[in-house]
Amino acid sequence: MNVREWRVLVVEDDFRVAAIHAGIVAEAPGFRVQDSVRTVAEARAVIAQEPPDLLLADVYLPDGDGIELVRGCGLDAFVLSAAGEPDTVRRAIRAGVLAYLLKPFPKASLLDRLDRYARYRSVVSGTRGLSQEKIDRALAILHGPGESTGPARSATEELLLDALGDSELSASEAAARAGVSRATAQRRLAELAAQGVVAVRLRYGGSGRPEHLYSRVR
Repeated sequence: MNVREWRVLVVEDDFRVAAIHAGIVAEAPGFRVQDSVRTVAEARAVIAQEPPDLLLADVYLPDGDGIELVRGCGLDAFVLSAAGEPDTVRRAIRAGVLAYLLKPFPKASLLDRLDRYARYRSVVSGTRGLSQEKIDRALAILHGPGESTGPARSATEELLLDALGDSELSASEAAARAGVSRATAQRRLAELAAQGVVAVRLRYGGSGRPEHLYSRVR
């Protein structure tokens, strides 16, 4: 099982700004730039051929309105714009944007929103129904300061926590479910245990070293 890579379409008519945004996306773990286009028409053509996972759209485009593009495409989207008028921001929120960043913004701001998006998607993935706790957690990841007062969790840590669910798993078992390497799972689970998010128990076998078993603290 491979870790999901999120495809991003950049819709920005200023080629220099588009290159900056695309460069930030390329730096974000788990993301890749699917394409970068200048107009609403070009964006719709790309979406029709292969819908991206996430749209990064400006509001004012040469042939139309980026917010209406978001409203009509039915995709997850961020608006990245210099437009700070209250009516514009409210209209974007009504259209369903997951984030609104005013240009110019620090690179860290977009990286933070992308990390939140990856963690949000890890919570709302799959085909099984979501519990209220998961829905609340997903919304807190997107819009809140975090699920707790502790350090923000990475997308990998969210994958591992979802893999644990209500089970007690070894690092190898959690790694297989989450689609990460055993070494990565062991390191991240140990960090989560140090934060008190995960409990650790030793299981002693017939021979050899005891095995660490991890479970979520409820």
